[in-house]
Amino acid sequence: MPRFSKISKQRLATCHEDFQKVFNKVIEEYDCAIIEGYRDKKRQKELYYQGKSKIKEGKHNKNPSLAVDVVPYPIPDRWGENNHKERAKFYHFAGYVKGVAESMDINIRWGGDWDSDQDFNDQHFDDLVHFELV
Repeated sequence: MPRFSKISKQRLATCHEDFQKVFNKVIEEYDCAIIEGYRDKKRQKELYYQGKSKIKEGKHNKNPSLAVDVVPYPIPDRWGENNHKERAKFYHFAGYVKGVAESMDINIRWGGDWDSDQDFNDQHFDDLVHFELV
C-alpha cells in the first residue's frame, strides 16, 4: 500500500484541510508525492521569473495553501514534457484525483485543464502537477 514520506506529509500539512482529505484518500490507492503546498512570495517570484509559473502571486501563497503540486509515482522522466506515454500518467492521475475529490464534494481544478472543459488542446500553459481549490 502506498504511503506518503515524511516530507510529503509536511508539505501536505501546509495545505487547506480539503486537500489533506483528498490526498490522504488518494495515497491509499495511488502512489504519489507532494512537491509543494504553501510557498512564500519570494519562492513564487522565483518560479515566475523562471517561467515555471504564469503569476507573481497565487493560491500557493495563501496560508493554508489553496493549491498543491503533486507528482505520481514512479515519477515520469522530465515530467512527460515530450513523451505522450509519460504525459498520459499525469492525465490518468489527475482523473483519479478529480474523481476522489468529487466523491468528497470538494471542487478542484487541475493545471492540465484550467477551464475544466475536458478539451486538453485549448491550454496555453500546462501545469500537470498543479491542483487548486475552486
